[in-house]
Amino acid sequence: MPKRSAARTAAPPVNSPAGEGIWPRVTREVAEDLAVDAITRDRAGKPPFDELARLREAGLPALLTPPGPHGRGADWRTACAVVREIAAADGSIGELLGRHHVLSWGARFFGTPEQAEALELRAAGEQWVWGGGADLPGAEPEPAGTGPELTLTPSPDGYALHGWRAFASGVAVADRLLLGAVCTESGESLMVVVDPAHPGVTTDPAHDRLGQRLTGAGSIGFDGVPVRPDQVLGAVPRDEHDISPFATLAPLALRLALVHVSLGVAEGALAEARDASRATPRGWPPAGPDDAVRYEHPGSDPYLLLAYGELVAAAHTAAAVVEPATEALARGLLTGRDLGVDERADIAVLVAAAEAVTSRSALQITTRVLELTGGAGSLADDPGFDRFWRNARVLTAQGSATHRLRDIGDHYLNGTHPPLTLRA
Repeated sequence: MPKRSAARTAAPPVNSPAGEGIWPRVTREVAEDLAVDAITRDRAGKPPFDELARLREAGLPALLTPPGPHGRGADWRTACAVVREIAAADGSIGELLGRHHVLSWGARFFGTPEQAEALELRAAGEQWVWGGGADLPGAEPEPAGTGPELTLTPSPDGYALHGWRAFASGVAVADRLLLGAVCTESGESLMVVVDPAHPGVTTDPAHDRLGQRLTGAGSIGFDGVPVRPDQVLGAVPRDEHDISPFATLAPLALRLALVHVSLGVAEGALAEARDASRATPRGWPPAGPDDAVRYEHPGSDPYLLLAYGELVAAAHTAAAVVEPATEALARGLLTGRDLGVDERADIAVLVAAAEAVTSRSALQITTRVLELTGGAGSLADDPGFDRFWRNARVLTAQGSATHRLRDIGDHYLNGTHPPLTLRA
């Protein structure tokens, strides 16, 4: 296990072109730092305040904002590479960063260019970490007898936010929240930015999750929290035909960011398992009376070589499917508000394919790693490989592979477009 360096690398200026070549090294050093105590932190399950301090020291929250003038922020490909490498060391922090990056695009998806520029400039300068969610309660019909989870009541100074919602990341540690709420007067669905430090905001962190324990997940309540007009990014139409295809990249971006997290978790599990197998060779029990040969090191054990060959192939397969989805979404984000419905549909199908393949690969790899490393032992000598499986299981449970495959098949066979929606 790598040792944590006494002095971490200082973050290069985010808006400095000369600093661009430094970011891969900074990311790698942050990942190595997180890997040192990943098991201990996972077992403690505390809100990730210390982890965020490490990220801010390295400048990653500011880097993972939309690209802007003078080199500010990172493009989609760079952001995904950072998220994936951090996730290989700590899946929870990878998810926290991935969701942060997607939510930092909120003003571009739902607001005006002027709002986006002002908000992104301040967010990068103060290294905000974003939480909440871009899915919008009320954008689709609510079940009978229920109402929207979050509501906005008009007030003389704007709105008052009420309600309670659960989120998978950022509740306990976010500096700003992107939220969808429904106006009680007009019925409009609005996207708003809220400061969670207001006394009317209460949080209930989720400490007992199966996996991804350090994302700051939990429930958050709002009791008359004021929302000024400048905190309202915009209204979202209820009819999918009226929704901007560019805005509906928000859920696709989140889904693909989580795909990179899942792939990173799988790659991290595989790398750590390889190191463990090299350090502690194990023999496989004989399959029969004629197969009694024991192998003293992995290089001479054909069963172990076969197992790792299958897992490496699964990781490469997932990476190969994720790459075109990442490129397509990057092009869609650059296209901006000129993005067409057909282009958006093509992106959605590629993201769905990446989800389906990566979900299977991540579960296969993290499950098999438990077998290759001998499973869980006592707490004293347990290498903690179960955390990779738990993290992968929670990540892949957030979306249905069956639904994704159905959308792919419908698009391929019938030319049907996946629905334009803000629901992930």
